[in-house]
Amino acid sequence: MINKRLISLVPASMSHVRKKVLVQCVSLIFSIIFVFVLSGFVDGIIHRAIKPESIIIFIAISLGAVLIRYVMTILAAKEGFRASVEINNLLRDSIYKKMLSAGEGYKKHMSTADVLQNAIDGVEQLEIYFSSYLPQLFYSIIAPVVLFAVLSFIDIKSALALILCVPLIPLSIMAIQRLAKKTVKKYWKQYLNLSDVFLENIQGLNTLKIYQADAYKHKKMNDEAEDFRKITMKMLMMQLNSIIMMDFIAYGGTALGVMLATYGYINGNLNLCGTLIIILLCSEFFLPLRLLGSFFHVAMNGMAAIEKIFTILDMEDEKDSEEEVDDFSVNVENMSYKYTDGKEALRDINFTAGRSGFIGIVGKSGCGKSTFAEILANNYSDYDGSIKLGGKELKSLGKKFLKKHITLISMNNHIFKGTVRENLYMANRRADDKEMNVALEKTKLLDFFNSKEGLDTKINEGGSNLSGGQRQRLAVARALLHESDIYIFDEASSNIDVESEENIISILRMLSKDKTVIFISHRLANVMKADCIYVFDNGKAAEKGRHEELLERNGIYRELWDKQYELECCRGGIAV
Repeated sequence: MINKRLISLVPASMSHVRKKVLVQCVSLIFSIIFVFVLSGFVDGIIHRAIKPESIIIFIAISLGAVLIRYVMTILAAKEGFRASVEINNLLRDSIYKKMLSAGEGYKKHMSTADVLQNAIDGVEQLEIYFSSYLPQLFYSIIAPVVLFAVLSFIDIKSALALILCVPLIPLSIMAIQRLAKKTVKKYWKQYLNLSDVFLENIQGLNTLKIYQADAYKHKKMNDEAEDFRKITMKMLMMQLNSIIMMDFIAYGGTALGVMLATYGYINGNLNLCGTLIIILLCSEFFLPLRLLGSFFHVAMNGMAAIEKIFTILDMEDEKDSEEEVDDFSVNVENMSYKYTDGKEALRDINFTAGRSGFIGIVGKSGCGKSTFAEILANNYSDYDGSIKLGGKELKSLGKKFLKKHITLISMNNHIFKGTVRENLYMANRRADDKEMNVALEKTKLLDFFNSKEGLDTKINEGGSNLSGGQRQRLAVARALLHESDIYIFDEASSNIDVESEENIISILRMLSKDKTVIFISHRLANVMKADCIYVFDNGKAAEKGRHEELLERNGIYRELWDKQYELECCRGGIAV
């Protein structure tokens, strides 16, 4: 069970594997020397041929052999550890770099939980594969050959019998491998499924509590756990049966060797020294392979894991180019987009935005507004039609360049644990304290943070120690520091108080004087003063124009406005 691609991937680990095998072979040689000395010593005692100096030599050689074996055991453990460290560092580093290069595209191949589990548990399985299984595999091939060469000079019949029994263990392992392959794959798949469900439930725990659906999800997770328990028990049963089979072959082979040696001694074909050597060494034929069988099951998990890891490493990288533009006007012509399941999200979209200005996008939930924002931000590139930035196709421009000049801010923009400064610094690594304070002042957060520890104010995970409005305004302040040419705000003012919402809208209107601001909102009052408003309906840009023009048409926009106006009036009025 050797994966050539995996081995070629980590030559440094294989170097430590070879060193460990060499150390084990040295240990075996000294074990053989010790057995020869011990057998000769016992033979000498029985035949009363021992001299005083022979006892001293025996003790010295025995202590030397034991000491060397002890040292070799420590060295073998160290080489195994170094092999595991190499594979650990290389694979986790490779997975990390692949995730960076693949970008959001990795979600087309596997879930985040799958990636995490393979990067953690999958790599750990391969640590054991390199530190224990591979060295033991090579040693298990070498040890019987060395022992056969030694014992053939003492009794060729016993040596042949032992060497012929040895292949029965790898043959049994191969048979088990065929039977177990599907079981191991099911085990690993179920394990990843359980991890996926667990991660999703943890991430959505607040939502489950709100809707009191935690008991329902708990039951579903229990079902997943029960399926995992069943496949685990099946794995353990398979392992137990294989251990019984290997023990039968190992101990049976050892017993055969002992019987043949005893028979030879009784018939006078072997002397006592030779008989003792065979009896003491015959177990060494089988013990390495027996130990290999113990590592085999872990190795199978490693092989199942590496298939998933290679799936990650084989993912296509996000292709980048060095193409740039100076003009950041947007021109979308007949653009359509389908989800991976084939469902059409956008159809024949036409859209224009100049080098500055405030553009509003409105529409009912599910009409394609957020998908359009993701496409403009170049997060989805497999669209049909044309999207040109400064006269050049969006797909042809460099991704790093686009990330620098186009900023997408959504209602779910993450606030990181740390300080205010650290959250702002990630947007612009050249920004000094003065620039950060200006951004905070624009979003009316400066006084609040100065009342605490200023830019060093501690932020909890997800900004949990801030209000919803403060989190959104901090996200906007961070976006302002990014100094992009195009800002796309996707429901960035939703779920916050009216005062914070009005403050954000005011900031964006000022920003739109020299930047392009595309503002997506479910609340029409936020875009009524926009330079142009696009109304999305069922994946199409059904209407466009200024607020007054759209009202006069008595179309979709008018219908949405009247409904919202009525609701706003019921809640206390709407500013027009």
